Amino acid sequence: MVAAGSRLRQLGWFVTLALCITLFAALTFKVNSVRSEVRLAERQIVALQREKVLLETEFETRASQQQLAQWNAVDFGYQAPTADQYLEGERQLAALGEPRAVGAPSPIRVARAKDDTSAMKLPAMVSPLTGKPVKNIADEANLAEALASGGEFLAEAAQ
Repeated sequence: MVAAGSRLRQLGWFVTLALCITLFAALTFKVNSVRSEVRLAERQIVALQREKVLLETEFETRASQQQLAQWNAVDFGYQAPTADQYLEGERQLAALGEPRAVGAPSPIRVARAKDDTSAMKLPAMVSPLTGKPVKNIADEANLAEALASGGEFLAEAAQ
């Protein structure tokens, strides 16, 4: 009877061990399943964060485009080029070089000032303290001598 009880006890331990191994395997599979779902959720979160940044950037870009369009409408008045501003071919380009027809408006001319160097001459320097004209010492003597004498280039005329 001792042998039969021992055999039954061994069988009980074997069934218990098999049940524990089966439950451990099932638990491992469940943990791995949950872990893969967590990884998938994390990837989706990262993708959504990237999409959010992209949408924020696009929103800011469109907002600045609207601001630029408002400024353009109010301040600058620029317009997008239209199809009639482009030449259709070589014939239209050649027509631009033809002489003006009778009754055509005269071309726009730009005014130009004379290149008069005397008009560009600067007025004489005046001392802010005394209001008297200041003369350049370097004109009268050599520049090296002016530097050697203390480096002064300007002097009061009424000294």
